[in-house]
Amino acid sequence: MNIIGRLTRDAEVRNLPNEKQVVNFSIATNDNYRNKQGERIEQTTYFECAYWISPKVADFLTKGTLVELSGRAYTSAWLGKDGEPHAGLNFHTSQIKVHSSSKRTENKFTESNKKDKKEISNSNSNDSEKDDDLPF
Repeated sequence: MNIIGRLTRDAEVRNLPNEKQVVNFSIATNDNYRNKQGERIEQTTYFECAYWISPKVADFLTKGTLVELSGRAYTSAWLGKDGEPHAGLNFHTSQIKVHSSSKRTENKFTESNKKDKKEISNSNSNDSEKDDDLPF
């Protein structure tokens, strides 16, 4: 199953007792339709998501990011501390495609890329100096 939505909060990496890590995040999907009276109805569905493959993906998953997820949806039900029943939709994510990122993520990675490029250009200039000393 595939779903497309925006993250409602930044992803969090949880460390489990068995030394595994899971990335938890939440997305909202929007759907709209017209009812019998012709009124446009917009419906938002929230999914609590888990991704088990790599914790590094959490760096890209910030609030507002548009993602397409592949995986399996399932429901859960529980009793709250107040004794009231609750239910939720969960999504066991097997693949993530980032379609757009939030401004905060773009700024973070732009700064990182500038630093990496500067380091690369510095290392290249050192290499060219070494090349000048070669006898051939």
